[in-house]
Amino acid sequence: MIWIIIGVAVVVVALGLLAMRRRRATDGVSTFQRQIDALSPEARRTVVDRVQRLDHESPPDEPGRVDGA
Repeated sequence: MIWIIIGVAVVVVALGLLAMRRRRATDGVSTFQRQIDALSPEARRTVVDRVQRLDHESPPDEPGRVDGA
């Protein structure tokens, strides 16, 4: 009976270690990419339009400006 309890404990510990090993910290870029991919095309379009509008409204010497104009 004791060997069964020890065997079950070993299996539980092994599964716990395996689960912790698989659980890696994701970087911010991959998390953001996953969130963007989850959006529908319509929702993405509004986000992209808003970012482009903000980019065009910013003054040329502002650091957020991407197009270099």
